Amino acid sequence: YLSPLAIGVVLVSKNANIVALLHLLFGSVLAVDIPALQLIAVSASVTILLMAVMFRPLVLESIDPLFLKAVGGKGGFWHVLFLVLVVMNLVAGFQALGTLMSVGLMMLPAITARLWAKSMGWLMILSVALALLCGLAGLLFSYHIEIPSGPAIILCCGTLYLISVVFGWEGGILAKWLRRKKHRTA
Repeated sequence: YLSPLAIGVVLVSKNANIVALLHLLFGSVLAVDIPALQLIAVSASVTILLMAVMFRPLVLESIDPLFLKAVGGKGGFWHVLFLVLVVMNLVAGFQALGTLMSVGLMMLPAITARLWAKSMGWLMILSVALALLCGLAGLLFSYHIEIPSGPAIILCCGTLYLISVVFGWEGGILAKWLRRKKHRTA
């Protein structure tokens, strides 16, 4: 069994040159055309509107699905709708960042923010801010060092994640070590 990504890589590598294959995997942020920008804008707008509507049921579905079912909520529906939004945003990001980079940009800011924030609201705000910061820093880094912009953005996200693993207030190694040391009694 081959995944759709593997099939796409095989087809592109068989019928095109290596540049097309690299574009499929890593994208080209600086060569995004107007239709791709429109797709990204529509996808982001729909996602923001639907997330505003489904925020509470989705959080309840994630934390306590039995309670949501007991009060008559349709947890499965909200879960499937969220997965549709994830796929829609991944597809929109494929052309700009490529398949590998889209997944990285979707996950790294969120897991980095989880190491700093405790509440869901701060987690969402911080993950958006981190994604914007890494996007800007990655573009500037790629311009000055003359490397592809997609990998530079993900490199910034990865660096920030590694720093957060050590120094994060809520889940960092240092914070856990200090809490454990503080609560020891002898």
